[in-house]
Amino acid sequence: MAVTTTRTPPWTAGLLMYRRRGNGLQVLLAHPGGPFWAKRDLGAWSLPKGQPEPGEDELTTACREFEEETGVKPRAPFLPLGSVRQKAGKTVHAWAWEGDADAAAMRCNEMDMEWPPGSGRVIRFPEVDRCEWFDPDPAGRKLNPAQKAFIDRLRGLLSA
Repeated sequence: MAVTTTRTPPWTAGLLMYRRRGNGLQVLLAHPGGPFWAKRDLGAWSLPKGQPEPGEDELTTACREFEEETGVKPRAPFLPLGSVRQKAGKTVHAWAWEGDADAAAMRCNEMDMEWPPGSGRVIRFPEVDRCEWFDPDPAGRKLNPAQKAFIDRLRGLLSA
């Protein structure tokens, strides 16, 4: 008897939206939804990102996930920010794009998850519970530590 398992892809892809305010830069970050993340802040935020659909390339995945998690349709040009490997082993590919939107008005798709684990009880919640604009230094503290490199790379690209 064959057992089929669904494996999550070893990578995700996302977009880092940025805007210029006066002489400064701000980036849009997403806070994951659900009970596991509800009371976590520093190191818990991320750029809007997610897993590929079958046959999808990284940039296509990044654009689709950004729109699903914010309700905002991203627009080219996209600046490549490379990839990072997070502590848990997943690789994140990222691009930046310049845009502006009301973070409080952003809406996300929902997902189902068993909670608490092993309980048999399934709950529904938004994949992202909120988005916010941050200056680069506070954003670096809010982000998953590996993803801070994307802000550093963006700063480098914009100052070149």
